[in-house]
Amino acid sequence: MSQTKSAKKVQVAYVSDLSIGVGKRVKVADEEIALFKQKNGDVYAIQNSCPHKGGPLSEGIVSGEHVFCPLHDWKINMKDGRVQAPDEGCVKRYDVEIKDDAVFINV
Repeated sequence: MSQTKSAKKVQVAYVSDLSIGVGKRVKVADEEIALFKQKNGDVYAIQNSCPHKGGPLSEGIVSGEHVFCPLHDWKINMKDGRVQAPDEGCVKRYDVEIKDDAVFINV
């Protein structure tokens, strides 16, 4: 008999505290998460560790829906968590919900 873990909604930030194109590191339980606000107001939340060498993605350079790892320049799509070719891999992605100014993620 297997148990499924249900998602828990947690407030992690306020939209007004996020800067467009600048990552913000937050910690929820034992997980480090990188938040990124887009020009259109969307907020993406992904694991804050590059699958290559663990670089802190919240410190990476943002270009559109992608963040570049600050260590070795791996390009990661923040919308789906996939590393872009020629590199391979993915990071965990979190569903984001915004209510008023509050940013919630499902963990």
